[in-house]
Amino acid sequence: SEMCIRDRAWRARVRTLVKMVESAIITGDNNAAMAAFKASQPELARGAQMGVLHRNAMRRKLSRLSNRIRAM
Repeated sequence: SEMCIRDRAWRARVRTLVKMVESAIITGDNNAAMAAFKASQPELARGAQMGVLHRNAMRRKLSRLSNRIRAM
């Protein structure tokens, strides 16, 4: 259905954004990691608002990424 296709696209988008932040963390580029993290925050929030992922899962992802960036 149309909702299933939309949800699949948003889930892929969320995963891509998280991977972008993680790859910036792995390379050790703090500025790139912060920029990717800031870009991913509103997108993940929108995904949670749309019901693509649970709001606690979104918060957990953002919290863990934030902690990894802070530890750099």
